[in-house]
Amino acid sequence: MTARSLQRALASALLGWFATAALAAGPECRNDGAPPISFVQFTSPNIATAPASLLTIKGKLSMPAGCGGARKVPAVVILHGSSGIDARGDFYEAALNQAGIATLQIDMWEARGVTGGANRPNAPILTEPDAFSALAFLATQPGIAADRVGVLGFSWGGVMSMAAAEQLYAGMFGGGRQFKAHVAHYPVCYAYNRSFPGLPPPAQFGTQFLHLTGAPVLIEVGSSDDYDNGAGHCQALANAVNPGNGNAVQVVEVPDSEHAWDRLMVPISVADPFGNEGSIFVTGKTPTVQLVPNVEQAYAARERVVRFFKHRL
Repeated sequence: MTARSLQRALASALLGWFATAALAAGPECRNDGAPPISFVQFTSPNIATAPASLLTIKGKLSMPAGCGGARKVPAVVILHGSSGIDARGDFYEAALNQAGIATLQIDMWEARGVTGGANRPNAPILTEPDAFSALAFLATQPGIAADRVGVLGFSWGGVMSMAAAEQLYAGMFGGGRQFKAHVAHYPVCYAYNRSFPGLPPPAQFGTQFLHLTGAPVLIEVGSSDDYDNGAGHCQALANAVNPGNGNAVQVVEVPDSEHAWDRLMVPISVADPFGNEGSIFVTGKTPTVQLVPNVEQAYAARERVVRFFKHRL
């Protein structure tokens, strides 16, 4: 997709989006100790089609228990990885709700007919509108503090969280809104601001990370991550962008951990062309990535995430 065709598609999609978006109402607050949960939907621009169309994105909105009254609560949008919604979303949702923060887990795959990593969208930028559409949806909810919304993403979702902190994409998709804080777990840091054979340049691919909105960004990556092969690329990215962006980016290297260490599910191996620092562009062979849980580090990371959002939101 060229910059011009992307711009045309975006303009067409946003025109329809702002004109026709119908946002479902969220849950009422409860005081019986159970978190109020509702399943909602909203529209999001589909910039992959020409002419552009609208997608119906479904989500799970969870409010903190006992959130009644006039007080509005902060919220966090949760973005899944390439395999789709899994245990990670609920794992963080529970802790954030307990800390008094609402959560909105969204499904970027169902509306696009995606079943997993094998047929995920061709470029991260194609799902970035969903993050900002979720932000717009939350702004309509009476119990949510619209100016206190953060975003948490895992792997593919981590790329979304990073992109949402870049002025370019916030300007293209935000409609004047931006997130107040970002957490990106293992977001394939080596790929930012780099061009690869056969792929669009970073600005059009969704991997530009140069001119930030100013909101704080926390990156967490395993010491044995099979995409970046450790935390070095994430730290180098932070070192490159921080001087011109108010030191907004913080990196935590999670010890003794592989990709998706906080996915508390049976370990699996996946083939991904972006694994092993993009070695496929040299070897022609698709690397294998190990997704192995680390229970101790998962709980430690969850505590860091909750502290980060409580402080920043």
